[in-house]
Amino acid sequence: MADKCQFLKTYSTGNGSVLYCELAAFNQPVNPDFLKKIGCTAEMRKECPGGVELNINSSAPSPAPAPNPPVTPVVSCSPPPELAKTMVGVAEKKANTGMPSLAWLAILAGAYIALGAIMFTIITNDLAAFIGDGLTRLVGGISFSIGLILVILAGAELFTGNNLIFTGYLEKKVTGKQVLTNWFWVYLFNFVGSLLVVFLFYYSGIWKANGGAIGARAVNIAASKASLPWAEALFRGIFCNWLVCLAVWLSNAGRDVIGKILAIMIPIAAFVAAGFEHSIANMYFIPMGLALKNQAALQELLNPAVIEGLTMKGFFLNNLIPVTIGNLIGGVIFVATVYWGAYLKPAAAKSVSVKGRA
Repeated sequence: MADKCQFLKTYSTGNGSVLYCELAAFNQPVNPDFLKKIGCTAEMRKECPGGVELNINSSAPSPAPAPNPPVTPVVSCSPPPELAKTMVGVAEKKANTGMPSLAWLAILAGAYIALGAIMFTIITNDLAAFIGDGLTRLVGGISFSIGLILVILAGAELFTGNNLIFTGYLEKKVTGKQVLTNWFWVYLFNFVGSLLVVFLFYYSGIWKANGGAIGARAVNIAASKASLPWAEALFRGIFCNWLVCLAVWLSNAGRDVIGKILAIMIPIAAFVAAGFEHSIANMYFIPMGLALKNQAALQELLNPAVIEGLTMKGFFLNNLIPVTIGNLIGGVIFVATVYWGAYLKPAAAKSVSVKGRA
């Protein structure tokens, strides 16, 4: 019956179906000509359970069909110029984060990156024998990206990502003192968070798994990093934070969790697969190797010549110092400054020019 009149509808309930009239339900006035045109006659209405009483007005106009609602385009990410402005706002918020929140969030960031490093170590400890070096690097990079995913989505303060605060400085929204203060404390407490995870992982004994292969992998990773020539460590640091800051930048463009995760994962997987150097990750990798290199259970798996350069001097002079400088260059110059110059500086210059002419 309902298909003979567009306003007669069937509503299913737990006790069966009920036939009702939309016009009657909303007491909408209609004229007889309109009812006849649509086939909603008096005879048909009598067939409905209990009948259907309508507000019939011979002078009432026929209701016009409802217009189609406007189609709103789905925007999955912010356009680059808008994103640059967003990052200035992010820089302001980060620069104004005070103690003790800054310290706790920085400790968490160091710990999260260290957790990513643990995942990388465990997953890649014997994977190359099955899928080769290249795919092992890719899988390791994807697993390592959990660290920055946690930093961005859970909320934490990471030194390498905070290099983007420089965008706020260039836009004159953040002072130089605020930038340096943030970088100093975040870097320091990132180190604390990394060492906390070193302590926990060491006493967890997980490094003994797979016949000690995980521990040996951790020592070999640390030894290769601590033995890098100074210049190589510097340039690997530049490449690394270029990609890390792009990951942070892109994650702020995403409008949903999946988009943010993909925006983080792809650049991070790229930097890890390429073998670039991340200062905060190395605050875990090298101390972990130093803690394990003299373990008796690992001696048969380690090459003494390989781990010869794994020392505190190698940690700081060969790796942490040049990598940190490189990270600063990569994040500050190749991301913060370049994008500010591309999208924000022209707008600022145009504004000044217009005011001058006025």
